[in-house]
Amino acid sequence: MIRAAAGATQDRAAVPFDAACRACPRLAAFLDEVRVAHPDYHARPVAPFGAEAPRLLIVGLAPGMHGANRTGRPFTGDYAGVLLYQTLFDLGLGSRPDALARDDGLVLVDCRITNAVKCLPPANKPEPKEIARCNGFLAAELAATPSVRAILALGRIAHDATLKALGLKPAAHAFAHGATHALPDDRWLVDSYHCSRYNTQTRRLTGAMFAEVVAAALAKARA
Repeated sequence: MIRAAAGATQDRAAVPFDAACRACPRLAAFLDEVRVAHPDYHARPVAPFGAEAPRLLIVGLAPGMHGANRTGRPFTGDYAGVLLYQTLFDLGLGSRPDALARDDGLVLVDCRITNAVKCLPPANKPEPKEIARCNGFLAAELAATPSVRAILALGRIAHDATLKALGLKPAAHAFAHGATHALPDDRWLVDSYHCSRYNTQTRRLTGAMFAEVVAAALAKARA
């Protein structure tokens, strides 16, 4: 379990998810403030969600203030989750096209969702030391799911965090939307722009673009 003192650091060493983690002083203090302002919010580290032995793992950035940070489930209850869960449903990976709350009955098939950073960061921007400190959780998730054949990284931070968690150098695998990277152990890393409100409203990422890249990752996972 990680309950480190202020200033402590954690590198890539795999550690089990800790719902009570307070290893990052800035994030822990921010969540304390959020719990005061929103006492009904989850406002704690958000655990992965989905199949126990998936072939596809989706890695996002961090919980959103009124999404996963509120509901306690990745991409649930916010704008980014609208496109993600609709796409998963269209591909047969979800039991329903939307994600509203942890008790909405949604089930994922052959797919699991996690984040590079498990706690809500101020302004949705985790600091590099926070990303590094949280990387042990992602390393543990990858080690515990040998069934995963493809990893879909939503954004550059998720891309870099995945490579770090696997002990690989990001410089050897440049991030680009739609890029596919062969990894050790016959795994694949597929990149996508994050399905954020900003990216979709500016048309940097369209629904068709996202569906195409998720389908490509699924094909790699099931090859």
